[in-house]
Amino acid sequence: MITAMIRLVALGTFAAASLSPPALAAGGGGGGGGGGGGPGTDPFGSTYSDQRPQPTYPKRPGAKSTHKGKKPNNQSSIGDPAFAAGYRMAYDTIYERNDYAAAIAQLKSLGHDDHPNVANLIGYSYRKLGDYEQSQAWYERALKADPNHVLTWQYYGLWQLERGNREQALYHLGRIASICGTDCQEYRSLAAALDQPTGSALVY
Repeated sequence: MITAMIRLVALGTFAAASLSPPALAAGGGGGGGGGGGGPGTDPFGSTYSDQRPQPTYPKRPGAKSTHKGKKPNNQSSIGDPAFAAGYRMAYDTIYERNDYAAAIAQLKSLGHDDHPNVANLIGYSYRKLGDYEQSQAWYERALKADPNHVLTWQYYGLWQLERGNREQALYHLGRIASICGTDCQEYRSLAAALDQPTGSALVY
């Protein structure tokens, strides 16, 4: 009887794993920002500061992915040192120099436009430049590549707020909750933005 139960549990675990969408390695591209390197975390993980998201760089070969509980991995990365270096440079161009146009060129030159981290940072940069149409296209591209890319849901939610689409922003908040819960930084950040009076300037 016990052996049969163990077999059923093992079979259920295998079936659940096989039905899950294939997850890429941890990392989360920025957002903007994107967002590793947060305090006390793997620098390629997904912890972010309140105002300035920390970069999520591609994982080094042999590095282990980090998971929050039993939730699926909510960021993505590429294990290529050249990509990591270029990504770091573009991230610094955005957050150290606020040169969004240059960052877009740097990110596109990486040759990984369909990677969610890259597409998300490009979308963020276009949003900061006020080009909401291009920004939306890149956020959609990031989510097409990884529907669980939590940082894109956060920053696309901020995009929705800036466009006056509060109901859509609430939908994005719900998607974030389903991916990483209500304690993750992405959820808290978008929830805080939603708590601000309509028309408030967002600093993200």
